[in-house]
Amino acid sequence: MRLFNSLTKQVEDFTPLEEGKVRMYNCGPTVYKRQHIGNFRAFVFADLLRRTLEHFGYDVHQIMNITDVGHLTEDDVADAQGEDKLQKEAKRRNLDPWQIAREAEDTFHEDLKALFIQPAHSYPRATDFVPQMIEMIEELIAKGHAYEVDGNVYFALETFPEYGALSGNTIDQLTEGASGRVEDRTDKRSPHDFALWKHDPKHLMQWDSPWGSGFPGWHIECSAMSRTLLGDTLDIHTGGPDNKFPHHECEIAQSESVTGKTFVNLWMHCGWLEIGGKKMAKRAGKAYTVPELHELDYDGRDLRYLMLKQHYRAPLPFTLDLLDEAKSARKGVNNFVHYLMPERPEGPDQPAVADAIAKAREQFDAALRDDLNTSAAFAAMHELMTAVNRAEPGRADAERVVETMQGFNVVLDILDPAPAAIDDDVEELIAQRNEARANKDFATSDRIRDDLLARGIELVDTPQGTRWKKT
Repeated sequence: MRLFNSLTKQVEDFTPLEEGKVRMYNCGPTVYKRQHIGNFRAFVFADLLRRTLEHFGYDVHQIMNITDVGHLTEDDVADAQGEDKLQKEAKRRNLDPWQIAREAEDTFHEDLKALFIQPAHSYPRATDFVPQMIEMIEELIAKGHAYEVDGNVYFALETFPEYGALSGNTIDQLTEGASGRVEDRTDKRSPHDFALWKHDPKHLMQWDSPWGSGFPGWHIECSAMSRTLLGDTLDIHTGGPDNKFPHHECEIAQSESVTGKTFVNLWMHCGWLEIGGKKMAKRAGKAYTVPELHELDYDGRDLRYLMLKQHYRAPLPFTLDLLDEAKSARKGVNNFVHYLMPERPEGPDQPAVADAIAKAREQFDAALRDDLNTSAAFAAMHELMTAVNRAEPGRADAERVVETMQGFNVVLDILDPAPAAIDDDVEELIAQRNEARANKDFATSDRIRDDLLARGIELVDTPQGTRWKKT
């Protein structure tokens, strides 16, 4: 496989540290409220990456963290500033922050399931790894990379000259571009030194530490969790575009300063989900949640289809019209697999069908090996459907086509489950309708059709006979 490395800014051959095994860490949610669908692009991308690696035979160990403390509101500067997002929400709702975190975590898992995202092997909570964070901070202090002032501990950026290699925000550029947003703290050696441990008596979540009570900084959390669960060096680390700076940049500085080893061999980041050319965000306007889309009669796989058909690194425009197009396209794929192919009559095998299957499989795999080129993978799938429809395959060929499509679906997961067999009484109703139509008793025929539709079964009259599908 060849994958784009955000650190080197080029597509590279992927070679894991241990042959056949992949250690992958995905930056997960900050659980202070329900995630909007813009957040889920990063999680659908991580799911695609894992499914693709497994498709090609890799054994993937996937970790996705849960941030339930320490993520501040102004998180786009070197040292995140502002108020803890979870604490701010707790004050707004007058609730315990632990309760809010667990509720938001539950809704996150509900939405993952609704989008058919495979569960990670572990979802570590930051609050469960505070001892490991403290231990790592102590190592950074001992090695001269961090310092303590009045209960606050900061990472000294000047001790890690490689800072900025991932995002381009080097120490010199940060200093030159300093503005009023940079917090003027006299306890820091440099305004861009970032916090590893914070002392704040007003914070609702506190832990004892060698520097007094306090809470961890956002960046140290992922360094400690990934090191504990996956080791000093990871094969792949993913996230959204907003994670690249400062979060991932700070993770690199902390982790490599402690271990002296490369922290991550392959960094991967997806593009934004956009509305009107801008990042989808609650503060910028409408940001749909998964349940809101369900209320508008969209399935989680409709959103998957929309997100997957565009290359993961490209910005993805979102409108309900585009989601309608994805829903319609996905319905066409489902009808092809679940209704058109299974209804094919017996007939001889056709070389054209075998050739179309072989070509589609080759193109599908080649597309995924080429930096997860899902646009080309979808094109291969649709070309197969077109070629097969033209060939009018017999039943045996149709079964092989369905098997191929189901193989593609293991990676994409855009197909609904195969419909259950019709009950005997429904079959009898279809037979009665056919008899009524033959006798030109259209009133009875229409009544039976409407009764079946009310039961969720739509009849489709074709030259080959009456077919049915679930609505």
